[in-house]
Amino acid sequence: MRPIHLESTLEQVRANYENVRNRVTTAAEKSGRSPESVTIVGVTKYVSSEVAGFLVESGCRDLGESRPQSLWEKAEKLADNSIRWHLIGHLQRNKAKRTIPLLQMIHSVDSERILDQILVDATTLQHSVQVLLELNVTSDPTKTGLVMDDAKRLLEKWCCRQSDQPLFANVIGLMGMSSLGANELQVHQEFKSIRVARDKWAREFDIALPVLSMGMSDDFEIAIEHGSTHVRLGSILFS
Repeated sequence: MRPIHLESTLEQVRANYENVRNRVTTAAEKSGRSPESVTIVGVTKYVSSEVAGFLVESGCRDLGESRPQSLWEKAEKLADNSIRWHLIGHLQRNKAKRTIPLLQMIHSVDSERILDQILVDATTLQHSVQVLLELNVTSDPTKTGLVMDDAKRLLEKWCCRQSDQPLFANVIGLMGMSSLGANELQVHQEFKSIRVARDKWAREFDIALPVLSMGMSDDFEIAIEHGSTHVRLGSILFS
């Protein structure tokens, strides 16, 4: 992982963001896609609220945090209604109710228990939130996420519940990561497997799953090639 300069200046962040936008544009166009079809989620977990604010000033309105507590803190300090907050890390059930009202999207649903909790709290709060199921397509036992069969079963259960009544938690796609230290061929294969699963389940369950959250600072261009709609970038924006 690239080193992150915690004292990044506005000028550095603005230049980094512009460079990333250019690379996203190139990768999207190379794949025959519109650059607007790819959302850059600026991951701010290693920087202060001030530095995260530099990213917003540079034009990035989608910010991601791994820990709910950090998200609460930054959302309060930045207090900017134009920011769309994304939770990209694990959400504990006892933190869901406080976190959901701040969120545009939860990328990291990895169990039926947490999806059920999100459904309960979103309904209680009458707050709609977008949800992605996190897949683990790697061979790394330390990574979180659902294996394919479990993800399919969870999606099927959600579809059955959604058919009975409109839900405030809407499953709209999948999230996944490539293996740490994987070679380029393996990265291609892992991202392709997530896209193939999404396409298959969308047809099988007759639902729209438009979002694929794939790609980080070291592999986002490959992810875009395989259809990623949301790239989660941290170190490349602040180093």
